[in-house]
Amino acid sequence: MIKQGDFPEASNGGVVGICKDDIGTKDEWIHRDPGLIRLTGRHPFNCEPTVAKLAERFITYPKDHYVRNHGAVPRKTWEEHRLVVCGNGVETRTFTMDDIIQLPSVDVTCTLTCAGNRRKEQNMKKQTIGFSWGSSGTSCSTWTGVRLGHILELCGVSPERRSEDEYVWLDGPEGELPAGDKGIYGTSITMLRALDPAFDVILAYKQNGEWLTPDHGFPIRTIIPGYIGGRMIKFIEKITVSDRESDNHYHYMDNRVLPSHVDAETATKEGWWYKPDYIINDLNINSAIFSPDQGNVVSFEPGKSLKVTGYAYSNGNKIIRCEVSIDGCKTWRLADVTNRHPPNKYGKHWAWVWWSIEIPHDELLGTEEIVCRAWDSAQNTQPNTFTWNAMGMMNNCVFRCKVHKEPFAGKFCFRFEHPTVAGANPGGWMEREALTAQQDTVALPPKKVEKHAGTAKFTMEEVEKHDSKESAWFVYHGKVYDATPFLKDHPGGADSILLVAGTDATEEFDAIHSTKAKNMLIEYYIGDLISEGVDTPSGDDALSPSSTSPDLRRAAAVPVVEEPVALNPKKKLDFPLIEKKILSHNVIKMRFGLPSKDHKFGLPVGKHVFLYAKVNGETVMRAYTPTSSDHDLGYFELVIKVYRSNEHPKFPEGGKMSQYLDSLSLGDCITVKGPVGHVEYLGKGRYLLDGEERFATAFNLLAGGTGITPCYQIMKAILRDPEDTTKVSFLYANNSEDDILLKEELDQMSKDSRFTVWHTLTTPPENWSYSSGFISPQMCKDHLLPHSDNTVACMCGPPPMIEFACKPSLKEMGFDQSQMIEF
Repeated sequence: MIKQGDFPEASNGGVVGICKDDIGTKDEWIHRDPGLIRLTGRHPFNCEPTVAKLAERFITYPKDHYVRNHGAVPRKTWEEHRLVVCGNGVETRTFTMDDIIQLPSVDVTCTLTCAGNRRKEQNMKKQTIGFSWGSSGTSCSTWTGVRLGHILELCGVSPERRSEDEYVWLDGPEGELPAGDKGIYGTSITMLRALDPAFDVILAYKQNGEWLTPDHGFPIRTIIPGYIGGRMIKFIEKITVSDRESDNHYHYMDNRVLPSHVDAETATKEGWWYKPDYIINDLNINSAIFSPDQGNVVSFEPGKSLKVTGYAYSNGNKIIRCEVSIDGCKTWRLADVTNRHPPNKYGKHWAWVWWSIEIPHDELLGTEEIVCRAWDSAQNTQPNTFTWNAMGMMNNCVFRCKVHKEPFAGKFCFRFEHPTVAGANPGGWMEREALTAQQDTVALPPKKVEKHAGTAKFTMEEVEKHDSKESAWFVYHGKVYDATPFLKDHPGGADSILLVAGTDATEEFDAIHSTKAKNMLIEYYIGDLISEGVDTPSGDDALSPSSTSPDLRRAAAVPVVEEPVALNPKKKLDFPLIEKKILSHNVIKMRFGLPSKDHKFGLPVGKHVFLYAKVNGETVMRAYTPTSSDHDLGYFELVIKVYRSNEHPKFPEGGKMSQYLDSLSLGDCITVKGPVGHVEYLGKGRYLLDGEERFATAFNLLAGGTGITPCYQIMKAILRDPEDTTKVSFLYANNSEDDILLKEELDQMSKDSRFTVWHTLTTPPENWSYSSGFISPQMCKDHLLPHSDNTVACMCGPPPMIEFACKPSLKEMGFDQSQMIEF
């Protein structure tokens, strides 16, 4: 019994200490096991245990249990939490946590499983819109709580209503997430499911006898045995009885299995998300192998056997058998079920089973793979192959573990290979096969260099010595140029030249320069490069092929440096895509992995990088500024607006680079070089412009469309430092409200007194509370900081906006050319 005023606190799950990956995030207060595999970078926290850790205990410790978070974990307290029950034919009541634990409690042992369990296997075939769960997106615990039906009965819902065509809405806290109405994660279940005691739907406040941990829903969450984890609302605050299914954004957009021909874009365009036939509620049958684990090596010994173990689960049906094949699924042998939890009194089996079988080493000599599958009491089993779907959910094909026979440490051994390894971690036969297939398509024959006559001849070794602002040479189509005199006058700043100084700049120059710029080169020509019989660029500076596997990171030319900085201004480097999130119909957020989780990207605030791609045989090179910073270790993020073909009559081909980025799948690499740029914010008002240090007390930032990103870097840097007193005003122009990037982040920033933001749209919606039309002098006077000697204005956007809107407006405010900076 809890004493008056003695409120329970969230359990730490047996873990003491904050993970360094959580430092600097909104979860920097939660105790977590650093051994969990993070699937979405540092934040939000989505994880699964290693296969070996999951196999340690039939009842999973909370610290080892998989976690699915859509955002930051709400910091809830026992004493302040309230649960409201309302709706049709219901006596509205508000329950405190103390009220709830006074009610009769039940214990339910059940397996929770993310609908994305084993998704990475589908991602190896074709990228889904989800991140890469391995086979440990499932866990089993004993949950303690009060039956949902009992709570409803206390509010006047009679048991007879289970036969009615009604729904029970289950909603988490307001403002928890960015999408949907009021940022609520919610769902609904039928009244039958809610009221029938056979289904054991409970509001749980304990896991394995301890108060819930924050990641598992403290102080209270729903447990719906047999359903996918995405229906089990954590931090539940509201229960509503309704005559219709929940209209919550996540109820529709987060858990669907669509036909294989429907991709995410088609689903949105044609309304597939809202077709009732494709909703997921009940789990399907599944099984996987624990041991042998990925990479395990076992010495061959005549007469000895290999112990193969694994799990299987269904949706309340009894697992009646687990089977293993070693002859390509032609024949099957029964495994022993070694662990099984008793059913409830209605015959429902909510917990997984564990199984085991011994396979003689002699028989393994003739097999290429060990395959497992399970059957339940409804005669459901697993298909031999999966059917791809856009969300990558409910993958339950037979689990195949490859068996390699090879020498190891002087002995003949078996080496075992699972299909994948969770998250961005390399490994698994599906990744290996995908990489091999990709490499088979990227080999290109070398081209011969066209020879040029010149007054002087230089070797590449000589050119490489001229790589500084004192002497900046580069090679273009076999000719050598000295760009040193042009450093000050280059429109993109000296960094754009220094980035390629001492190298062959042919691809970079062709990718972004006009015929006029190419004609200007004659002024800086100093001689010819001595031909060595192969085309340039080559070696470390050549574009590396993209890959469908993170394994390519090991093959890419990533320099080994003493400090963990990823970028090398003299080399093009490949970084794998580890997360891709669709923010709207034409905006995506892409996270690329760095060589290790301790690396920072190495991009100073205000600078950008160049991205490279081969599009229809043409090298495309574009400048991009990440929305992440060097405070984010292990990755960098880009928010990309995709300009698709045939959407704008003036640009029928669309954006070459943005469409290329949109086509990337998880594991594919993008080639990057940098940093570059003539502006760098140093902090506390100090900044560099073309290498010269200056100072400002205030920044006016003006951007159009995707030009927000360099401005966003400066905003973040200033507002991150509580001691930086620099003021910032941001004027942001777009065509429509849907075009506004990073709106939630801007709204959050505007809570800081040092920062203001103002929007203007050319086609505003009704009841738009900001400006409409193009940037004008009056708009700038009304919503930017006034002119002073220590105020500067930075601009990024389409050239017409800069030249015909921003500059004239700023000039009318009193700013001169020296106070106007173009990114």
